[in-house]
Amino acid sequence: MKKNIVREGYNKAAEDYSASRDEFANLADLEKLNSLLKPHSTILDIGCGAGIPVDKFFVDHGHQVIGIDISEKQIELAKKNVSGGEFKVKDMSELKTGEYQVDAAVSFYAIFHISRQEHQVLFKKINSFLPHGGLILVTMGAGEYEGEEENFHGVKMWWSHYGAEKNTEIIKTAGFEILLDEIDEGDNERHQIILARKLK
Repeated sequence: MKKNIVREGYNKAAEDYSASRDEFANLADLEKLNSLLKPHSTILDIGCGAGIPVDKFFVDHGHQVIGIDISEKQIELAKKNVSGGEFKVKDMSELKTGEYQVDAAVSFYAIFHISRQEHQVLFKKINSFLPHGGLILVTMGAGEYEGEEENFHGVKMWWSHYGAEKNTEIIKTAGFEILLDEIDEGDNERHQIILARKLK
């Protein structure tokens, strides 16, 4: 199964991947979200990885963080890296409607590791976790692609995503108002970054 490629890949490459993450690459986006959050908000990080820099940023800014990831190794690292966070091994495609009640949800470089046919359902579930006006900050694939890469930090990895226009449509259809929609071309990669607010 494709999710086994993702789980096993990140279990093997967790430390190398974490070490290569640019701590400042998404800092401006994190600060934008933080400026909209109420003090002591609770944030769900979907595909949290090793917890840095995203979860550490929010904990350091006085928020509560719940992080989920399909990789056992990534969760092990997150628990070491971010004191005060709550981290759990969980497959995002198995989330249930209303399973969490949080003020915001974030997901960096993770949603495109589940089948793109599941993305609409996932965003509707995320909507169910949030109050009216709740916020999301996510990265998505900038162009349409589905397939495997043989050498992603030394392991096999799998991606599945639509292009930017379809991603925006999916998020709007799930009941969100787009606040920011940009293409980031840092680190020789192209990702779509979306900040949005729950309308309904």
